[in-house]
Amino acid sequence: MGTKVKAAVIGGTGLYSLDGMELVEEVLPETPWGKPSDTIKIGKIHDKLIAFLPRHGVGHFIMPHEVPMKANICALKILGVEEIVAFSSVGSLREEIKPLDFVLPSQIIDRTRGRESTFFGKGVVAHAPFADPFSKNLSDRINQAAAKINLQIHQNKTLVCMEGPLFSTRAESHMYRSWGGDIINMSVLPEAKLAREAEIAYQMICMSTDYDCWRENEEAVTAEMVMANLGKNAENAKKLLSALIPALGNGDDLSLKNSTKYSIITAPERRNPDTVAKLKVLFPDYL
Repeated sequence: MGTKVKAAVIGGTGLYSLDGMELVEEVLPETPWGKPSDTIKIGKIHDKLIAFLPRHGVGHFIMPHEVPMKANICALKILGVEEIVAFSSVGSLREEIKPLDFVLPSQIIDRTRGRESTFFGKGVVAHAPFADPFSKNLSDRINQAAAKINLQIHQNKTLVCMEGPLFSTRAESHMYRSWGGDIINMSVLPEAKLAREAEIAYQMICMSTDYDCWRENEEAVTAEMVMANLGKNAENAKKLLSALIPALGNGDDLSLKNSTKYSIITAPERRNPDTVAKLKVLFPDYL
């Protein structure tokens, strides 16, 4: 991979390309954790280099729990990425968050099961902080870009990440509401955790497609219902990105720099050499 790029966009359901990108390079790297979801396109928009990776692959052929998230984050890190804007379709758990609304979550509730959520283990232990899973600095820039195009975004909301691939039961949907959940998806984890370990600033932009199934007087959410709103959300996402891209990749949020270095607690003499070899791809100066 000859081209280095500081900012990346991860496209969720319905967002498989970026309008107006002047393609510079396409890469599909082999990482210690395999290959990413699909070819990473590196191109220029407004003279700014951006890497674009479709989370579920172009054509949406990868289930949420099957997304090779370690490979995705590692590949972006190798490219030099310092910040990620990730898009995701979500269900709404609140009346005020209507279908087609955009949301910037600030917290996460983890309801996934058995997903590998760390680059560490197998002889090298690290405990990275995750109290605030998203980048406030990046969130502020997204809000500023949204204001330029008169796009209202709900802020400081809690995102529930469920396992899937089936949608929630009504009982689960009501439970998530009682916990303080505002929106729900299947994709933010372990993506956000791995980005944190890789020292990449990360913010997810959520696009509401439905009211989940907590509204007793309405039809439960279906794939058809979700798909009907995806196209409209994708168009708004592309408009938002066009306004946001000049503010990306300028070195504005380096708050995570060296953070993982001080999270590694395994004594050097007890570290598994095979694990160290893999981790050196991400952290060449730490191990």
